[in-house]
Amino acid sequence: FLPEMPEKLGAPLLIAQHMPPIFTVSLAKNLDRRCAITVKEAVDGEEILPNIAYIAPGGQQMKVAHEPFKNIKIIRITDDPPENGCTPSADYLFRSVAKHFGGSATGVIMTGMGADGAKGLQLMKEKGAAIIAQDEATSVVFGMAKKSIEAGVVDLIVPIEQIAEHIRRTIVRC
Repeated sequence: FLPEMPEKLGAPLLIAQHMPPIFTVSLAKNLDRRCAITVKEAVDGEEILPNIAYIAPGGQQMKVAHEPFKNIKIIRITDDPPENGCTPSADYLFRSVAKHFGGSATGVIMTGMGADGAKGLQLMKEKGAAIIAQDEATSVVFGMAKKSIEAGVVDLIVPIEQIAEHIRRTIVRC
């Protein structure tokens, strides 16, 4: 879905992809070449800016934090333990997104094994965020999205080719 995002999206994208170290650097570089939006592996302490997709480094956790001296939102990369057997973990990221972006966020859960993401999306939903899940037909493994759907936190279930369009729609509504 990232290649379908416009260069001037107007919002940042924060991505927790279940991948080991080293692979997320290659993923970010590959996607950056194919996308209008900037795609990069996230760096600890960097300011979160619109029109950039930040991929959590493999083997580490990523969260949103507030930098009080500059009054900005920044990325924190940590060596905190795995959650749901995952580093990076979607739940770990989603909790911080719920805290710092609240109802102005959109949560997206896609193909993957297990239940990672469902609890974090619940918190995002409670704060008023829109929640989108990839459908079963276009998922390689319908685990993470299925668990979030079963938890009742998903607003919209769509095929992968429609995810970018629906993310753009939620940004327009904000």
